[in-house]
Amino acid sequence: MKTQTGNTVTIEYDDSIVRLFLLASLITSVVAMLVGVIISSQLHTWQMNGLGTAGLEWITFGRLRPLHTNAAIFAFVGNMMFAGVYYSTQRLCKARMANDVLSRINFWGWQTVILGAIITLPLGLTRGKEYAELIWPINILVVLVWVVFAVNFFWTLHKRNEPHLYVALWFYIATIITVAMLYIVNHLSLPTSLTHSYPIFGGVQDALVQWWYGHNAVAFFLTTPILGIMYYFMPKAAGRPVYSYRLSIIHFWALVFIYIWAGPHHLLNTALPQWLQMLGMLFSLMLWAPSWGGMLNGLLTLRGAWDKLRTDPVIKFFAAGVTFYGMATFEGPLMAIRSVNEISHYTDWTIGHVHSGTLGWNGFMAAGMFYWMAPRLWGKKDGSPSKLWSTAMANTHFWLGTVGILLYIGSMWASGILQALMLSATNEAGTQLKYTDFLETVQSILPMLWFRTAGGLLYLTGFILCAINIFMTIKNGKAVNGTKEVVLPEADEMDTKAGWKAVFRNDPVTYSFWVIVFLTLWIFLPSYADVAALAIALGLAAQACWLFKKRHQEWSNLYETLEKNWVPFTLLVVVAAGLGGAIQIIPTVLANKGATVEERVQKLYTPLELAGRDIYITEGCYNCHSQMIRTLETDVRRYGDWSRIGESIYNHPFQWGSKRTGPDLAREGGLRPDKWHYDHMLDPRAISEGSIMPAYPWLLKKETDIDALPSKIGALRDLGVPYPALNKHEILDSAQHQALKIAKGLVASNITLPEDLDESFTAGSISENELVQKLAQREIIALIAYLQKIGAHIDLEVDESAAPKLLNPDTKQQPRVANQ
Repeated sequence: MKTQTGNTVTIEYDDSIVRLFLLASLITSVVAMLVGVIISSQLHTWQMNGLGTAGLEWITFGRLRPLHTNAAIFAFVGNMMFAGVYYSTQRLCKARMANDVLSRINFWGWQTVILGAIITLPLGLTRGKEYAELIWPINILVVLVWVVFAVNFFWTLHKRNEPHLYVALWFYIATIITVAMLYIVNHLSLPTSLTHSYPIFGGVQDALVQWWYGHNAVAFFLTTPILGIMYYFMPKAAGRPVYSYRLSIIHFWALVFIYIWAGPHHLLNTALPQWLQMLGMLFSLMLWAPSWGGMLNGLLTLRGAWDKLRTDPVIKFFAAGVTFYGMATFEGPLMAIRSVNEISHYTDWTIGHVHSGTLGWNGFMAAGMFYWMAPRLWGKKDGSPSKLWSTAMANTHFWLGTVGILLYIGSMWASGILQALMLSATNEAGTQLKYTDFLETVQSILPMLWFRTAGGLLYLTGFILCAINIFMTIKNGKAVNGTKEVVLPEADEMDTKAGWKAVFRNDPVTYSFWVIVFLTLWIFLPSYADVAALAIALGLAAQACWLFKKRHQEWSNLYETLEKNWVPFTLLVVVAAGLGGAIQIIPTVLANKGATVEERVQKLYTPLELAGRDIYITEGCYNCHSQMIRTLETDVRRYGDWSRIGESIYNHPFQWGSKRTGPDLAREGGLRPDKWHYDHMLDPRAISEGSIMPAYPWLLKKETDIDALPSKIGALRDLGVPYPALNKHEILDSAQHQALKIAKGLVASNITLPEDLDESFTAGSISENELVQKLAQREIIALIAYLQKIGAHIDLEVDESAAPKLLNPDTKQQPRVANQ
């Protein structure tokens, strides 16, 4: 809404959409953190899973953990991000959002996505990929809502009344473009039903694409939009301009370009090709510079406002939030060093790292923004800002949150490093593992898991106080929309053509392009030629630095011209962000296929084993178990021969895992009898004393959906898995035959029968043959079939020179499982 008088216009901003997103973020923050406290308690008190023996399958760790991560990322931070973007974009553009209807579609569409996640994830409807678990119909809705958001945002940029794009808008542009790219590529799937699909990538391809997405979801959903919010709200709260505009330029472009390359550091020491591992580590270390540049730019913006630090909770939260950002972005590259990653990967250290960013950076920036915005969105009757209901309560929230974060991440550092050291410890001679039972290490970290829950509870309590404070502020205020009297810019001030000219006549862009080209050639060219390419790249970089010093003002003017046109600016963001992913993913997808592996190739799952694998994914077993034996001496000694690319090449999705709450299962097939797995799923503590694994009694009651197998196998064949042409009856007959064989063996070994079958058999209502037939239909049988197949492979021609070196080259470790 606007009123124009001459060349002056009075604009009323659409702050109602900001209020909606703020309230949604506040509510979902409490929900996400409450679920987090619940799943944290499930790790030290197994009875919290499904309420012990009650068998409520939808509240186990494997089902709730994806709900927690999606609620924290997409519900809490997502709604907070939209609130901050809608509020600041209108004021930075000096224009109301382009279309109110699109804004409402964005809000209600996003809440529908969140509701869909809340319903489907506890039901076990998942894609089995971290941060990407939502089923394909919800994914389509996410993309549609994101497109609506993008159209509304860029339309607003087009109709803005401010010639220059402020730094916060750069980060919003990068968020919109890169999240769309990441989300679409990683969620490409082939549906088999309304609630199930298989990702189009498999094995190492899927692993690379997943962590290209997973790492950069943290970068471009949890970092870049919040940096944009930092660049807008921190100067407002401090009453000071941004410390350094030049530093913000370097921060933005370096972050957007470098971040996208760092995903492979989640797969160090695995079967991922060596060149990708080294590339991921290199770019992760390079991230130190732009990340800390941004942190310093934020903290130094507060200079002169330190007197407010003792009394103003907004400044406290912002200062602490940016500090946690600095800490997390120091720790991340540190953990990407291969030798450090040997300790951190698959342990609680990674969990502590992730939460130092999410709770410290995202959570505290959200709280600071909430406390700053609420008195302005619900102001006095005359439209002026009101006061926060209780400053003392906000300060209490700050200290509860700070103590909670420190308790949480400190306990995770301690438990992660302790468990890693125990798992790698050997006797004095170095010939044997000191702790052969994985459970010994689990028991040792139980006290730290209790501290973790206590820290999470303190943090949750702080946000409950925040919700009370905000709602009381709303009660005492009145919803008001901000207004601004704007002088309309002259036509020459909005010269959009100049932006296009700046791109093609821009020396920084030209030099950056050729440096990237020659660095890419350095990666792929053979010996000697790669050295020449690197020398040329370094020479061009040095020349660019010399020219910058010589033509400093000219280059600055070019950049200011580029800012005037969002289209070429956005295209440069697309190139900067997309290049790294393309260079990593395209060669991996083309080269690493089942037909091209040279050492081992995975044996195909039978129909029943495939059904069991989907049950494994439904129950979220990948949240606690890896299927990847790293090329480390201690991994090989504990679990068997290290994993090769070909051993999981047909896995859609891959199951390499990111956390070992339980032992690795890459060579589980054939290690134990069927009865052991049956009893273990029924009562883990009866088999493994001290286990924290939940019981799965419902697997003995629910029937396997074998009718879905023909469409699933058909989809996998379309994706390149070399299943023979089988009709529906052949598939079902195969599954039933294998299930009967397993069930017959279990009945003969005197297992504890499911209650309903035991009662019928004892009463004489069914014969032993009927008992076997009914037991064969239960999900536990299919799951056992899958567990007994994990690690089965066919040996092909072995290239000894391609084998990675273990920490101790003299160690000759044979696989614990013969090829099946």
